[in-house]
Amino acid sequence: MPLTKLDESAGLIVIDLQKGIVGMPLAHLGAEIVARSAELARAFRERGLPVILVNVTGAPPGRTDAGPFNLSGFAEDWAELVPELEQQPGDYLLSKQRVGAFIGTGLEELLRGHGTTQIFVTGLATGGGVEATIRNARDYGYNVVAVVDAMTDRSVETHRHSVENVFPRLAETETTENVLKKLRG
Repeated sequence: MPLTKLDESAGLIVIDLQKGIVGMPLAHLGAEIVARSAELARAFRERGLPVILVNVTGAPPGRTDAGPFNLSGFAEDWAELVPELEQQPGDYLLSKQRVGAFIGTGLEELLRGHGTTQIFVTGLATGGGVEATIRNARDYGYNVVAVVDAMTDRSVETHRHSVENVFPRLAETETTENVLKKLRG
């Protein structure tokens, strides 16, 4: 469902657009996802709306079929945000060690402190950090917008499943172009 309304108190959450992840093989070009997210961040800043940049620095405890999270293959700067996001002093940087951006980061308190009622979500990975953040945001009662052309996954199938089957039940889905029109209109 397209974006029906832009709340007065909206915020942008950009998930895991960091050096060690953007460079991985992805279903869509990482540079395009970064460029769209950066353009949205500029538009949110122009309106004085919060921009929250999230990076992942570790993994939650617990066993998985994939095994433990292993940092040995990553460069030392793997968790740094990509410079194309043009992080500004007024942006918020939250580092997470969970799949979603809410648990253990102070995101909920930050959003409530701003009186935020609506969040727009972009980033990587659609079926991982993005989806987990959208699910948590919905549970916390936010109006959520999934900017579907400003996110991707390592798998086309996983991306498509989240965008077509999961997000319509949790959020409004929209494109960068249409969100920018609402922000600037």
